[in-house]
Amino acid sequence: MSYLLPNDQSYGENEDIQDSKIISEQDPIFSSLPPEKNIPKKNEKSVGSLIKDFLWIILIAVAISVVLKTFVVDSRVIPSLSMYPTIQVGDRVILNKLAYIGDQTPQRGDIVVFYPPAELNSKDDLIKRVIGLPGETLQIIDGVVYINGESLDESYVYGTPDYDYATVTVPDNCYFMMGDNRNESLDSHLWKNPFIEVEDIRGRAVFIYWPLNRMGILK
Repeated sequence: MSYLLPNDQSYGENEDIQDSKIISEQDPIFSSLPPEKNIPKKNEKSVGSLIKDFLWIILIAVAISVVLKTFVVDSRVIPSLSMYPTIQVGDRVILNKLAYIGDQTPQRGDIVVFYPPAELNSKDDLIKRVIGLPGETLQIIDGVVYINGESLDESYVYGTPDYDYATVTVPDNCYFMMGDNRNESLDSHLWKNPFIEVEDIRGRAVFIYWPLNRMGILK
């Protein structure tokens, strides 16, 4: 094969092609050029390779999701009015499962999710507010909760409770739970064993993420 090259290094766009000379592939100018078959080409992934990469991405995403749901965060859909008006039916909340690791313990006012007492014969988790802490005495008189003899200020309560509750002492590593909607809540004041052990607390409800018009931090 032969090529046309100009005699000079530059020429105008109207320069006559007859001024060029013909050179052959055997000319020394081509000795430094690699054979065409040896010129590296871009690696092109096959469809099978792309599918494999995509499946790996899905697998990793699923694994991360399982780890997060098992050990870090979870979500719950609220089925009842026991925590009204703080949490309403159909609200979806995020649960922090790492809230009480190490030296961190539930505090009064925390909204927590926990396994139901055995006497309820249910597998559905419950969501209530922590009211009584380990070692404290608790009683309810005329709808007012008293902790160690002092009345508790509860701005979150809906309605005045229509019941009293005799004095109890919360055991070590246990908590007394109540719903904000006191007269519509199946909670510690109705259970034969009113105390929830810390090991049965699954985490703290920290955020409403649905519906959007109720999105916000839980307090």
